[in-house]
Amino acid sequence: MTMNRRNFLRGAAVGSAVGLTAAVAETAADGADPAAGVRTSYDFEGAHQAGILQPRQAAAAFLAMDVVVDSKAELAEAMRALTDRARFLASGGTPPQMGNTAPPADSGVLGPDVPTSGLTMTFGFGSSVFDERFGLADQKPARLRPMDTFQDDNLDPARCHGDVLVQVCAENQDAVLHALRDLTRHARGALQPRWRIDGFASPPRPDGTPRNLMGFRDGTSNPDVNNAKEVDRLVWTSAGEPAWANGGTYQVVRIIRMFVEFWDRVTIGEQEKMIGRRRDTGAPMGGRKETDIPEFATDPTGVVTRLDSHIRMANPRTHETEANRILRRAYNYDADIDLNGNLEMGLVFVAYQRNLDAGFVTVQKRLAGEPLVDYISPVGGGYFFALPGVKNAEDWLGCELLT
Repeated sequence: MTMNRRNFLRGAAVGSAVGLTAAVAETAADGADPAAGVRTSYDFEGAHQAGILQPRQAAAAFLAMDVVVDSKAELAEAMRALTDRARFLASGGTPPQMGNTAPPADSGVLGPDVPTSGLTMTFGFGSSVFDERFGLADQKPARLRPMDTFQDDNLDPARCHGDVLVQVCAENQDAVLHALRDLTRHARGALQPRWRIDGFASPPRPDGTPRNLMGFRDGTSNPDVNNAKEVDRLVWTSAGEPAWANGGTYQVVRIIRMFVEFWDRVTIGEQEKMIGRRRDTGAPMGGRKETDIPEFATDPTGVVTRLDSHIRMANPRTHETEANRILRRAYNYDADIDLNGNLEMGLVFVAYQRNLDAGFVTVQKRLAGEPLVDYISPVGGGYFFALPGVKNAEDWLGCELLT
């Protein structure tokens, strides 16, 4: 199927001025990020895709695409091509010379040799891939569906869902854009861009967990990614899923717009009560440092930490709610200004979990009506299933599903 160039370019532009939303759930946050010890490369092959357990890289892009070919074989061909390109980009090297009569093999954005720049690329399928088009309905992950609309959402349909999600992260923005440009070039004719949002990870200021654009440290209680037992329990799917899905995980992406002009008019004391943490240190109310555990059990009426504070509603820290924890890997974004001249910025909320309903959905329902909803607005995103990893040189993304 031939893709119209004008439509392709129009689709690639969609989402650049987006603000996707999701509650800033405390249940799982990112730990130390791009400050200490930057990795220059990550293995492309393995049981799981890169870009999930790794610390947040400095720059990111999220591109949702629709499949515009008509058969499973054509979709498989597109995924093979994307796998080949991702494998090259992750390992770096010198692009081949194509001769004077052919377009160059590479955009040249990163120079004559492609560095790895800590690049990770993570691919996921939306529920719509499993509709009637490709005969995959009986292979759909058990809990995968179009993203729910929650009580406080303001979703734009043009900025939601998608057949395929590509998450590209690296330590430099030009490396992210180079990879995104390369991947879309080789997917052209098979995948049509639907929406896009770019993000960045702030450095720790002055230390500890990086801050979001509300000024608070974003992510303090993530599961320990170095604890394989905990990761297996909370992140990777297993029983109850199709065999091909083993090693994958449910991915939630939501772009949360923050109404920063209004937030900046609120006193620090009120901000801290709404969040449940000190803005300067990140410590929970009544605590001294960021890593202190909130003592909700000894504060049943909310004298220290308000009952409707964000961290308390998101993660009440009871034995029962331990199963609701999720792995977060969120990014800040700065898109533009809206039609009223207000800054359009916020959080690209990203979460991974073994069980979509026990994880993100349960947390999001708990957050309904929290005071913070006056200052944030979810406007887009989607649910996706992050595919299992590419195991060897002959394997490719989605191989077991599509063959």
